[in-house]
Order: sequence, then C-alpha cells, then structure tokens
Amino acid sequence: MELVHLSSALPFDEVGPAVTVGNFDGVHRGHQGLVEATVSEARSMGGRAVVLTFDPHPARVLAPERAPAPLMTLGQKAEALAPLGVDVLAVLAFNNEVAGQSPEEFARTTLAERLHASVVVVGSNFRFGRGREGDLPALRRLGSALGFRVQEVSPLVHEGEPISSSRIRAALTRGDVREARALLGRRFFVDGSVVAGEGRGRGLGFPTANLDVVNEALPASGVYAAWCRTSDGGHAPLPAVANLGRRPTFQGVEPSVEVHVLDFAADLYGQQLRLEFEEKLRDERRFRGPAALAEQIARDVEQARGMLARH
Repeated sequence: MELVHLSSALPFDEVGPAVTVGNFDGVHRGHQGLVEATVSEARSMGGRAVVLTFDPHPARVLAPERAPAPLMTLGQKAEALAPLGVDVLAVLAFNNEVAGQSPEEFARTTLAERLHASVVVVGSNFRFGRGREGDLPALRRLGSALGFRVQEVSPLVHEGEPISSSRIRAALTRGDVREARALLGRRFFVDGSVVAGEGRGRGLGFPTANLDVVNEALPASGVYAAWCRTSDGGHAPLPAVANLGRRPTFQGVEPSVEVHVLDFAADLYGQQLRLEFEEKLRDERRFRGPAALAEQIARDVEQARGMLARH
C-alpha cells in the first residue's frame, strides 16, 4: 500500500479509482465494511482502491478543546488498512482552509481533480464540507456533475447501535476492553518504547517494562490481562499483566503503563513493544504496603495466566 500526502493530484490512471472518505479512527468493523466495499468496486472496474483520510483529526482544528483522543496514530492506521486490500492511503492535511471549503469545492478539488474518483463509497450518514453542510444527496448531485458515482454503505450495527469510534472510546473509558474488541474486530492495542523505571516491580518479584506510549487513547486505570509483541519479531505474542495508573501504593503522581511479561527473563529495555489488551482484571487501588501489593500481583498473574491460556 502506498501512503501519499495529498498536496497535489495523484497520477492519472486510465480508470479512476474507487475512493472512500473519512477519519477511519481505529479502523473498526464499520470502517472495514466501507473499505471492503471500496476494494470490491475498484477491482470490478480494474482501478485502484483509495482511502482518503485527514490529519490531524478535523476536531483538532475546529474545536480543539473538545477534540477526542485518537484511537491510533497515522502509522497504525496505515498498518491496519494495508491488509484490507487498499492500494493508496491518501492523507489530506486538515487546516482552516480545508475546513472552510464548501461541499462543492471539496468535491471538485479533492475528489474530482486530485483523486480522479470514478466512484466514491461512503456511509449513509456521511457529511462533508464547511460546517458539515454536505450530505449524501448533495454528494450524489455533485458526483453527477463532476463525473463520479456514489455508492452508499449502511452502518454496521452491534447490539442494536451503529459501530463508531466514539463507542470504542466510551468502552475504553470504562475499562471494557472486551467491548472495544467486539467493535474493533481485534484487540485494542498501544505501542511504546521501553524506558527506565524505578525498579519497584523487580523489588516485588515481578519485573516490569515501563512503556512510553505513543497512543493518546488508553483504557481506564486498572490491571489487565494482555499480550505483548516485540517490534523485532523475535518472539511470539507474550502473555502479560499490564498496570495502567498512578501506582497509589507508592504515592505515584504521573500516570504510567507497566507490563509484567509472564515467564520471560530477557531484557526488553530500549525495545518497541505493542501491548494488546485482552481483559480487565481489577481496578487499581492502594495497598497497605509492598508485601500486600506483591500478594495481589501474584493473584493477578495466576488469573491472567488462566485467562490468556483460554485464548
């Protein structure tokens, strides 16, 4: 898959591409349905499948004080889209100029002139242009004038409600990583580099890798059964227990992400890790002292071991 920053037009193909448009934050199951429809349209025409996304998230420009924490980085988004058959991930820099474009301007300059779209695939609730003025009927009218047709995809529903990035963020806020997994179609994950910590985990008998994560969205504070992957590919997914929070037993102030990898002795310092959340074990809480905390961690480890063995 090719990633391009859309500062100018894509090279012209004999057959214009099938294009889908959106933030695609999380690349959840609903997004995957849009992409699958786009790839199908592209293959049937003999053209390319293009995903058009925005960076930063439009809310960061339009209402930064209310902007949600993104579920993934742009690189993670590209990684999730590539296996779906996408040929091009086109990234449009979202700024005040783009935000001020009318629906007509956006359709003409971006969809027709820059992307040369033959078909545009969107959800039934798609909105675009200044103040979200444009809707699906408007896009159809513009497509007729500009030379592309529009394919509508109905929202994917889970337990009676459409799947959305906001539902996933709400689940993470509750620490419900099982619900997040059902909506995403995979485990929620974060990436980070292993940095030096205070060594308290090792002193308790449970050495931890302290992660400096690149992701903004995190599950709620607590203890989780998880899987850990190393960026060097040298290990199969490793079972782990992750603690997210402020370490109240030690009067911690700054939030941290600490990972104890089960039955693993190699040094992870300096490595890049991916942490995939399987299930929440318990809330974070303060213990009487290190001994009581160590006893609880031992119970957490055994609970996680049994849980992960089933998966």
